[in-house]
Amino acid sequence: MGRLRPRVRPRIVGRMDEYRCQPAGGPIEAVVRLPGSKSLTNRALIAAALADGVSVLDGLLLAEDTRLMIDALRALGVAVTVDEAACRAEVTGCRGHLPASEARLLCGNSGTTLRFGAALVALSHGRFELDGVERMRRRPIGPLADALRRLGAAVEYPGEEGYPPIVVHARGLSGGEVRFDSPASSQWISALLLVAPYAASDVFLEISGEVPSEPYLDMTLAVMERFGVMALAPDGAPAGRFIVPAPQRYTGTTLAIEPDASNATYFLAAAAVCGGRVTVEGLGTGSVQGDVHFVALLEQMGCRAAREPDRLTVESPPAGERLRGIDVDLSAMPDTVPTLAVLALFAEGPTTIRNVANLRIKETDRLAALRVELSKLGATVEERPDGLSITPAEINGATIDTYADHRMAMSFALAGLGCPGVTIRDPQCCQKTFPDFFERFEQLIRPRS
Repeated sequence: MGRLRPRVRPRIVGRMDEYRCQPAGGPIEAVVRLPGSKSLTNRALIAAALADGVSVLDGLLLAEDTRLMIDALRALGVAVTVDEAACRAEVTGCRGHLPASEARLLCGNSGTTLRFGAALVALSHGRFELDGVERMRRRPIGPLADALRRLGAAVEYPGEEGYPPIVVHARGLSGGEVRFDSPASSQWISALLLVAPYAASDVFLEISGEVPSEPYLDMTLAVMERFGVMALAPDGAPAGRFIVPAPQRYTGTTLAIEPDASNATYFLAAAAVCGGRVTVEGLGTGSVQGDVHFVALLEQMGCRAAREPDRLTVESPPAGERLRGIDVDLSAMPDTVPTLAVLALFAEGPTTIRNVANLRIKETDRLAALRVELSKLGATVEERPDGLSITPAEINGATIDTYADHRMAMSFALAGLGCPGVTIRDPQCCQKTFPDFFERFEQLIRPRS
């Protein structure tokens, strides 16, 4: 069984802004270890920045979204030293007092950087502007800004009300009660949870209705606990009610960042498309990431899976059996929707994906984008307000537009494994969370012996 080489020059054929996928041509056998989780990295960076003492983050992701977070922390006066070769960062915490009293934070299209950053600067005293690219300016932040106002910050919008850019006039957070009604993003809640320990008094978060990506709240609580802070969830579930006793303080620590479970789905699903077996190391039953449960969807489609504390293995369906279409609510794992949608092209029968309306406010409107691009490959796709229904047909090659969205590029690479003639435009958009994705993905079909 071959292991993936960490650095191989990608086979970009033709124009440099396009990637011509190479079909697998047969079953694959691979063991892979992938870069660190973006979500864990950016949560850990916030906690480490506020902490007493020095933190060491091992295995952190070094990609566009995390570099934007690191740059933002440095602009706020937090010392962050990065060892690129070792994927390690040393963060000297500011003990809850940001050195800067004024900064302009450029957040690109990184939702975690802008949302977590807005809550972070509200702890300080001064004027802070946060902005992003044009797409970020269409991703709502109003409910988070309203929550920060209720906790003591003043927030204004230089442009459209409820959307970036925003200016935070910070004077510390007083504490108190905040309510969210069916929030469109769990990141708003995570942002408040991360900074709530440094409020002047206890923070109470009340959430009614459904919360998209709810497992990410578990992840936030796990990171907080790792840095020595506890939040209470009296209802016994992530959504509902949180109490963050304040003041509390994070303590510097050493933390190993798990591989990114969302990015692992492309590699695990490759076994379903091509036949064979793929193992992802560093992820397993001990993971704090909800997207590790994607393997259960692959099992529903007919694959076989093995779960261990620190590794996941997926095997294709038994000889003579095809993948089966499924009907699934993916509100807890919306980042896996593009993976499943492309995998549906290779299944027998339709696949229906429900309750993921929040995908319309991601890096692009992913539901609309998936409908257009899956249709190019021959599928019949019904787009609904909160999901998709995909009926596969004979797959044909096509040139796929990615809408500057890393998940569109990575998911449609799966189609290229199983169908000749698939070309992906703007492969560089993967810089956002997985800079060498195509290099590593290509090694699935060219493993080192």
